[in-house]
Amino acid sequence: MTLSEHRPRPLIDILANQAGAEAHEWKTALGRLLAAPSASLPVAPATDRGVWGPTGVADAATVQGILARAEAERDSAWPQPLASQAARVHRDGDREVWERPAFERQRRLTRAVVAAAHTLEDEWIDAVADGVQLLCEQSSWCWPAHDDTGDRHGAVLATIATPFLDLGAGEVAAQFAWIDHLLADALDARYPGLRGRMRDEVRIRVIDPFLTRRDWHWIGLDGDVHNWNPWIHGNVMTAAMRLLDDHGDARLRVETIALALDGIDRYVAALPDDGAIDEGFGYWWNGACRALEALDLLTFATGGTLDPSRQVTALRETVAFPHRSHLGGPWYVNFADGQARPSTAQPWHALHRAALRVGDDSAAAHAASHRAQGAAVASEVEGLGRLLRGVTDSAWARASGAPPLPRDVVLPSTQTLLARQNDGRADGLTLVVKGGHNGENHNHNDVGSFIVAAGGVPVIVDAGRPTYTKQTFGPDRYDIWTMQSAWHNVPEVRGTDQPAGVGWSADDVTAHIGDHASWQDLELAGAYDVDALRSWRRHARLDRDARRVEIIDEWCLESTADPVAPTSLHLLVAGVVSLHPSGARIIPVDAAPTVVVRWPREIVARAEIRELADPLLSEVWGPTLTRIILPVDDRTHAAVTIEIDDRLPAGSTVNGGER
Repeated sequence: MTLSEHRPRPLIDILANQAGAEAHEWKTALGRLLAAPSASLPVAPATDRGVWGPTGVADAATVQGILARAEAERDSAWPQPLASQAARVHRDGDREVWERPAFERQRRLTRAVVAAAHTLEDEWIDAVADGVQLLCEQSSWCWPAHDDTGDRHGAVLATIATPFLDLGAGEVAAQFAWIDHLLADALDARYPGLRGRMRDEVRIRVIDPFLTRRDWHWIGLDGDVHNWNPWIHGNVMTAAMRLLDDHGDARLRVETIALALDGIDRYVAALPDDGAIDEGFGYWWNGACRALEALDLLTFATGGTLDPSRQVTALRETVAFPHRSHLGGPWYVNFADGQARPSTAQPWHALHRAALRVGDDSAAAHAASHRAQGAAVASEVEGLGRLLRGVTDSAWARASGAPPLPRDVVLPSTQTLLARQNDGRADGLTLVVKGGHNGENHNHNDVGSFIVAAGGVPVIVDAGRPTYTKQTFGPDRYDIWTMQSAWHNVPEVRGTDQPAGVGWSADDVTAHIGDHASWQDLELAGAYDVDALRSWRRHARLDRDARRVEIIDEWCLESTADPVAPTSLHLLVAGVVSLHPSGARIIPVDAAPTVVVRWPREIVARAEIRELADPLLSEVWGPTLTRIILPVDDRTHAAVTIEIDDRLPAGSTVNGGER
């Protein structure tokens, strides 16, 4: 018996029920429902001049912006990722030196595709053919950091006989499908045979490996599913919908789409009913959002017969996760590898469509709050498929709204509480506290950590993550300081940080929501490998009446005759910090209101400055972060309070001035 035979199958069960078929006949039912390849993707082809012509409904601001960028680069050489760049990931861990030109090549192709669809001019069809041919000649579509060629073949470059199906390969396959759908007639007229080459390459590099090799880690056959699952499965489904049309074998198309759907079903089955993503908001876009987009494609391709996003609780609830993670303005909750101020260049139109589909007005308003009238509705950075959906979405072009900013959010699956001072407003304080475990996706060792925002801007913060390298996902991940509990807002117990692994977790987690105060209680002893630690209770509370956040810790550590390492509380702070004998005055980043942190006077705090050289950190927080260390040896409890206040004397500035 295999895991896949006994796991929940929400999507497949829905398909069988709606098609009126027995459960074991779901693939046959799917085949009956699917539209023909030429009608399976939900965007009009370039021959529809009412959409793509000079006066078409495709968003003019977006199209004109892309045309301008395409014109500016037309006479320059195409970006060329090199073998020496690919090998860097094995030699010094640098993955971006190859990824930058590879990604920019695909973006340039996307710009050429839009220009060709809008103008139908030969020069832009030529540019599309150039970009397609370059990708066909590229040895591998797999990103070198993902390829298993080193482990399997001892090679530093891709082994073309055994292509690795990763995010990059799936992206190119889907890009080819959208190009074929949009420009089929123009390509056949000017480059006969090129569409066949596209199909052959997708078969060899993506479809055949997908069907024949089943040990891909992202499939989730071991029960461990993460954001790669819907991202790759969705792209495989897109490619199969359009490109498996010229081999005279309808069975292969259905078999591939069915296997992709079965894979996404595994992800959906693991998605918690509250819709939370343990990787955080930043990874929602390339995890749950990818699943929603793939299922939206399936809904279109089956003429609306299959519409699982409305019927599965976890899918409906995950549409709300972005606005439930919103602190205010550009700031979001960022536990794990996410950024506190992520790029605003997200496919907000995809969230908007999903919200309209499931009837979530708050999620739709949150998405619409990012729609600036007169500005582009989408970008080539999103990828060709997402761009085409956004630029032809008339409801998104008209959208407007304000972020909902709910007062309280409780997500039991990740043991997360968000509580803000006022419903619908970012002013005042916001507290976010998490339990969870240290085996989460993109995990940081941060059980019991918390974030405090003032005016929607994080002040007591989670640093996020630096630029990805080979080390990030290797055995030395936790040598990176941002992943260590010592650099999160959790205790250090007798010199011991939290270990990594699912077994190190919070216990007895309870949340309370009230008009006067909201709080979460957690037992943290299970997150530490310290024999003498009997209990560490954390009470994290937003007192709305007092306009104050309180972090109250009580613990029981057995005494020992042997010398012991120190125990301390840690606060990671963004902004200019001035220490005072019983607290700290913080001038936060982004012009947020001044915050005062207070602790018992007998605790002698010290501050450490962390210089931020990595742009993924410094572009969010500035040149430094400050870790405030509160020694609590010979104590059994301590309380820290955070308020918006500027009455504490300035004290001794430890950063942002003389140290």
